[in-house]
Amino acid sequence: MAGNEKDGYYCSICGGIPADKVGTKRIMIDGKETGIENLDFIIEQVQALHLAEDASITAEIVKRVKEFNYVPTKKEALYAEALLREYRDRTPR
Repeated sequence: MAGNEKDGYYCSICGGIPADKVGTKRIMIDGKETGIENLDFIIEQVQALHLAEDASITAEIVKRVKEFNYVPTKKEALYAEALLREYRDRTPR
């Protein structure tokens, strides 16, 4: 790893983001711990929309998660369920 706090950190070999600096959070999906890139950012953005219905919240989260992550079509419903649960855990009522 190269760089510093002022200029940012990067991999000295490939120039990419070092693994320990990646914003990947892990949640349980279908009984398996699964990494979701930018999950904190996504949840904050969806919270700012002040959506009330679970269906709307879930659709928005899944849409945004797909922008940064691969979501297998056959497991999309399982992802949606886990993402909504994570959203609810992080959102005050």
